[in-house]
Amino acid sequence: MCLRSFIRAAGVPKAGIRARLPAVMDFLPPIDSLALPAALALVLGWFMLRRRQRAACSPEREVLDTVAGWPPEAARVLTVDERQAHELLRRALPGLLVLAQVPLARFLRVPMRHSYADWMQRAGSLAADLVVCDAGSRVLAVVDIRAAEESARSRRRHERMARVLGAAGVQVITWRAGDLPSAQNVRNALAPLLVPPKVAVPTASARPAPLIPVPEMEEILAEGDRLAATAEVPEPMPSGFLEDYEPAAAR
Repeated sequence: MCLRSFIRAAGVPKAGIRARLPAVMDFLPPIDSLALPAALALVLGWFMLRRRQRAACSPEREVLDTVAGWPPEAARVLTVDERQAHELLRRALPGLLVLAQVPLARFLRVPMRHSYADWMQRAGSLAADLVVCDAGSRVLAVVDIRAAEESARSRRRHERMARVLGAAGVQVITWRAGDLPSAQNVRNALAPLLVPPKVAVPTASARPAPLIPVPEMEEILAEGDRLAATAEVPEPMPSGFLEDYEPAAAR
């Protein structure tokens, strides 16, 4: 099969072949029987790249409205298994706050030395099924509801989320759909997280701290006013700051 026939069989428009094939062939070395597969791959890759560039810059993509292009409709937030797990946590831990379907970017912070949009595509957009928090909304644990039979893609997604949460020091508890634990088992599993951190108590043999003169309240307020008047007040973060890190601009 000749080069033109092979490109036509791959679905490249005939007009595109006539217009661009001579220009492409100028960049190719003399083709023999051994170099023919590499030359064909180079030409096809060039045509596919051009087609993607034209599709990305098409007027239809630029004028496509967010609502008109993707008509939205309301749906349930939780599945049946997730609703049952949520109710179980509420009954087992009445003094805690249980949130559902929380994106990792909502309660994790990452450095900005690399692309934030890249991190969002990798992990930030993943949502934790159930998040157990204390009264001050501090995350104590994440409950991951996994299907009894899950695909390889779903398993990799759950494993990636667990690895990210583990690196942040957040405990991940995995439950299988249709096999939820009892309320007592839930309390036993989360009991270590509910114990307040221990405060170091000085021993009797420790030396007492030296007495430090305490300034009067008027002196403290005056010093604070002086520092506030001379210090540079930082500007607040603009509301659209994170829009620069989104994968693509939305209308």
